[in-house]
Amino acid sequence: MIAHVTAVKMPNLYRHAEEKFFVSAEGRQEPVPSIHDPPTKELSVVVPSYNEEDRLPLMMDEALDYLEKRQKRDPSFTYEVIVVDDGSKDRTTEVAMKYCEKYGSDKVRVLSLVKNRGKGGAVRMGVLSCRGKKILMADADGATKFADIEKVEEGLKNLQPWPNQMAISCGSRAHLEKDSVAKRSYFRTLLMYGFHFLVWFLCVKKIRDTQCGFKLLTREAALRTFSTLHVERWAFDVELLYIAQHLRIPIAEVAVNWTEIEGSKLVPFWSWLQMGKDLLFIRLRYMTGAWQLETRKCN
Repeated sequence: MIAHVTAVKMPNLYRHAEEKFFVSAEGRQEPVPSIHDPPTKELSVVVPSYNEEDRLPLMMDEALDYLEKRQKRDPSFTYEVIVVDDGSKDRTTEVAMKYCEKYGSDKVRVLSLVKNRGKGGAVRMGVLSCRGKKILMADADGATKFADIEKVEEGLKNLQPWPNQMAISCGSRAHLEKDSVAKRSYFRTLLMYGFHFLVWFLCVKKIRDTQCGFKLLTREAALRTFSTLHVERWAFDVELLYIAQHLRIPIAEVAVNWTEIEGSKLVPFWSWLQMGKDLLFIRLRYMTGAWQLETRKCN
């Protein structure tokens, strides 16, 4: 009853006036495109960033080096990288803008949010502003080797034919679980297994690692899922996959190379507690009809 009464019925797709534009390499304000428009790029890479001035350069250097080399091998391959600054208090936007100036604003764009929405909210704003036929979510810490995009692309390809052009391929660290358990404290291991059980019991049955920030979606799958998404904090991945399963969007899970990078924004106990509450509310709010699976346009 509490979950139903306290639910915000519609997803927060509102943009502040400042968020309807990005700044070009020449310093001009240009309107952001919409995911409802026809795609003009092969790939969009969305990088949610909150206080990432130190970790972002390593990720961007690796990603852009790979993307540029791929484009040289295959001139028909086109891409864009969208860095979404989620209300950072440091120089994240300035750092990202240096890449915009170096590569041009057709390839690198910086979307600065007026206030912090949370990782899910930042990813959504980037996804709804992209131009790609395929959309990759990639974390700013560069924990996943960027070249592993080829693995998730293969996973997406193996799901064909895609129903209504919708499919999702998730990078996964599940194969690394034994090593990670050996390095964690008993308390953190207990929290991890508890979270995995809640995900399986309440929301997503067939994906072992819902939280890896390396996910590739077709444009149609991104439109349907992110237009419906309500959770804007860490558990948004779970709701994303919960929505996808209920819409019968095929999902692949693909092992990727992953390295833990210092500087995580997760506070072990309180973040897991928040995510546990979000998982319960995801299940209850859809079950009671407080949240509906429908698509809306961003204002």
